Amino acid sequence: MAREQFKTLTEPMYYILLTLIEPQHGYSIMQEVDRRTDGRVKIGAGTLYNLLSRFEEEKIIAQVSEENRRKVYTITDKGLDILKDEYHRLVQLVSDGRHHLERGR
Repeated sequence: MAREQFKTLTEPMYYILLTLIEPQHGYSIMQEVDRRTDGRVKIGAGTLYNLLSRFEEEKIIAQVSEENRRKVYTITDKGLDILKDEYHRLVQLVSDGRHHLERGR
């Protein structure tokens, strides 16, 4: 079910999972996504914690510790597979676009 449900990821989903290659807590995830996208992708607290909950429920991420009441998460092997699949899908989209849009008319 999770594979189908997360077959294509939204930008916030993609960047959250990308950020969680290194263990992070919620606030640092928001900061890191902002930094990696030069402020283009903003993730609000409600969206973030809803997605973290869904990802954890589907075993896409796992809580690895709790520091000062901050839960620290990391991506699981299952989550990494989903992230890599999405990366390859996006690369194919760009390749298709380049092929059709950048050739001379």
